[in-house]
Amino acid sequence: MNTNVIGFLLVGGGVLGVVVWLLHKLGRALATIAEVLAAAAVVFIALWSAVKLLGWLGKQIITHWRTSLGVIAVAAWWQWLGWPSLAITAGSVGVVLVVWRLLDVVSFDRCCGRFLRAWWLHWFTYARKLPGWLHACGLSISDGTVPVEVTVNLVGRHRKADSRTAGGAAVQVPKVLGVRSGPSWDEVRVRLVPGQKPEDFDDAARALAVARKVTRCQVREREPNVVSLDFQRRELLQVPVDCAELPDLAAVDGVDLRRVFAGRTEYGKDWRLPLTGPGAHMLVAGATGAGKNSVMWSPLVSAASAIRAGTVRVSGFDPKGMELAYGRGIFARYGVTGKEAIEVLDDLLDGLESRKREFAGVTREVPISTENPLEVLEFDEIGALTKYTDRKTREAIVERVAILTTQGRALGYTVRGYVQEPTKDTVPVRELFPRRVCLRVTSKTHVGMVLGDGAYERGAWANRIEESAAGVGYIWGEGIREPLRVRAGWVPDETVKALENYVTNGGAHVIDLPVRRSGEEVAA
Repeated sequence: MNTNVIGFLLVGGGVLGVVVWLLHKLGRALATIAEVLAAAAVVFIALWSAVKLLGWLGKQIITHWRTSLGVIAVAAWWQWLGWPSLAITAGSVGVVLVVWRLLDVVSFDRCCGRFLRAWWLHWFTYARKLPGWLHACGLSISDGTVPVEVTVNLVGRHRKADSRTAGGAAVQVPKVLGVRSGPSWDEVRVRLVPGQKPEDFDDAARALAVARKVTRCQVREREPNVVSLDFQRRELLQVPVDCAELPDLAAVDGVDLRRVFAGRTEYGKDWRLPLTGPGAHMLVAGATGAGKNSVMWSPLVSAASAIRAGTVRVSGFDPKGMELAYGRGIFARYGVTGKEAIEVLDDLLDGLESRKREFAGVTREVPISTENPLEVLEFDEIGALTKYTDRKTREAIVERVAILTTQGRALGYTVRGYVQEPTKDTVPVRELFPRRVCLRVTSKTHVGMVLGDGAYERGAWANRIEESAAGVGYIWGEGIREPLRVRAGWVPDETVKALENYVTNGGAHVIDLPVRRSGEEVAA
């Protein structure tokens, strides 16, 4: 019995030893495999991180290639030529730039200054501070769900809620794509995050201006998911803008009637208006002394050679009998009273019908020439004849103006009206003017009446324009999505007289209007 027990124990011990030996070998093999897998994982993670780093660096170099090339050039110079030569060269370039700016600031800013300023503002102002401004103004998207971190091991799973707050990584802020800097404005392009729309930035424009510590911020939609935040650093429209100079009498100057100089924009560029083509019909609203006459006279001065040549013929209504009368010789047709206004309109409509018959089926747009000149009607104080007159005369004038504004563009007829009170009752045909200009007005509601719904919210604060800023206003219309601040060129009295003498050469050409009986006048 004892012998059997001893034998069993020996056999069991041998088997156990073999099992332990096998487990030892298996453990060593598994450990070796684990070490190999761990090493492979480390190598893979390192390689993947290196690839991601190289990809990120490549993206940054491509996206910010100017800065990248500059850093590489400075590093290479430092390495190969030493820092003394680099310091001497940088100092010399700095002195040249300072002297250039002192001698000619315009050419310096155009060729060099705006790029340096844009680079500096991009990296040291907007890239650093704009995300915080956007978040403070409610222009960030927070992840409403609570992320869950799941850890899996051989024993089981452990779930842990992420404790990220709204100020952490769960907040998405629009990314700054680029910065352009002009003499008075900074244009900062940002990419919207999912869940945002450009209108969100329109509502926060005033708050962004306060955050940037500037007077104005204007939002422009560049792409469906990209907007431009334009910050006005300084005011370029404080001083009056000069109108165009009259050409020499002996010179023959061509005039682009689709882009006639009218003044300056808030971006420091020329403000040009069309006298023909899309957007030529224009309504200008402004209180007394706001500068409506500058908007009227400045384009006429710019088109002086075309008026003199006969390719542009101007007619005028002057209910006050003062403003247009000062340059009476410029206007081929002229009216003061309601009766005279109807006579002028009837004569224009006769020419309109004549052109219809002549060019029907021949062309879709009448070519401007001396035989068929561009007919421009300047309607000063339009409200005086469309509201503040007897009903029969008012209805006749409104009907004729409506025909000219709806049918005149292709036939070479343009209507430009000026009004103080831009209500629908005062100007029943207000919506027939595709281009609008709102100068200084007395009420916030007038801005929407002139420029349309949402114009005030987009930054067209015409009721805040100072009384001393005559000719300053906002334009919004065909081809212009955001209100643009402009200032019309100032035309002094002596320039009006010089224009009259230039156009008429001392002798006015006035069209004799047919005399109509009072009954036909209203019924025609």
